[in-house]
Amino acid sequence: MAAWDRAFDQWRMGAWTIVEDGSDIIDWVYFEKSRAELGPGFIRILSYFREDGAKSVAAIEQAMHSQDTVALVIPAHTLKGESRQFGAEPLAAVAEKIEQVARICIETHRFPDELVPDVVELRRLWNRTVELFDKATNPLQSRAPVGGFGKKVANQGFGRI
Repeated sequence: MAAWDRAFDQWRMGAWTIVEDGSDIIDWVYFEKSRAELGPGFIRILSYFREDGAKSVAAIEQAMHSQDTVALVIPAHTLKGESRQFGAEPLAAVAEKIEQVARICIETHRFPDELVPDVVELRRLWNRTVELFDKATNPLQSRAPVGGFGKKVANQGFGRI
């Protein structure tokens, strides 16, 4: 069974739960492998993923609102492939389901109303994936705020009672 089949089955059965480090949403080993292989172009390519992915998610949501089954296929297909490139398998699995169901519905001449929960989940996964990618690649977001301007810094641990 292929990795995406297993991931899709886990997602379908509700086996994914939110883990603080994001390992439920991103395969960090694969992500770091992609980062190493892409080298200096990694951040640029990741920014393309952010732009294209945001457009794809918006296009999928718009297609659902306008009940345009054909308009679901290409953005779901695009998001699926780009997500896999960075190790975001749960996002890819939901996009793949949307793509496959839409293709079947095109052939049977019906609208896939059953995809509404999947499109909602797609948005949640997209937001969480981008948040985790930002945290992993932006040093300013990965640092915890410590004191700072306008805040009283307590120094009770050094020579004070």
